[in-house]
Amino acid sequence: MAQAQHEPATKRGRATRERILHAAAELVAEKGAAGVSLDDVRARTGASRSQLYHYFDDRDDLIRAVIDVTTDAVLDVQGELLDHLDSWAGIDRWFDFMVQHQIAEQARGGCPIGSLAGQLAESDPEARAAIAAGFDRWEVHIREGLTRMKARGKLRKDADPAALATATMASIQGGLLLTQVRREPQQLRIALNAARNNLRVAAA
Repeated sequence: MAQAQHEPATKRGRATRERILHAAAELVAEKGAAGVSLDDVRARTGASRSQLYHYFDDRDDLIRAVIDVTTDAVLDVQGELLDHLDSWAGIDRWFDFMVQHQIAEQARGGCPIGSLAGQLAESDPEARAAIAAGFDRWEVHIREGLTRMKARGKLRKDADPAALATATMASIQGGLLLTQVRREPQQLRIALNAARNNLRVAAA
């Protein structure tokens, strides 16, 4: 989530900060993180420079907050599906949703978190850590669902939910990348089918 030390005390302040943050996220999606300046954000929002520095320490702080809000958006799109990854049917519904979402998006955009990783992970250690935390927030839903399946005897006793969750996330990221560059949602379907087969190997 956004950094607590910058959370405004008033409703109006929170609304202003959110407006700045979402405008910055839009600009990053449009131009890439390296192409976004504070002046761009001011022009998009009408905020003053003093307002920007009131809510964010500097440009890097704003970009790191964009990582958090981007993660929020990625998880929000998946909604309650993430709370039901403790059955084969729940996993299938989640996989199907992600493919349908890519169809609706015309295979554009890829993974917003992954896109930020490509832009920032090697140049900004704090941004890399924030991106890693974003992936962790996503992956924990998979891990917890598989842990519940194992507890109910749906997975073998020697199954490793953490390793399976990481492998599943890797399939998702690879599938989203190929879907983006090839403009073909079937690439994600192929990757998710492989992920499901890998999970089924661990079935009791």
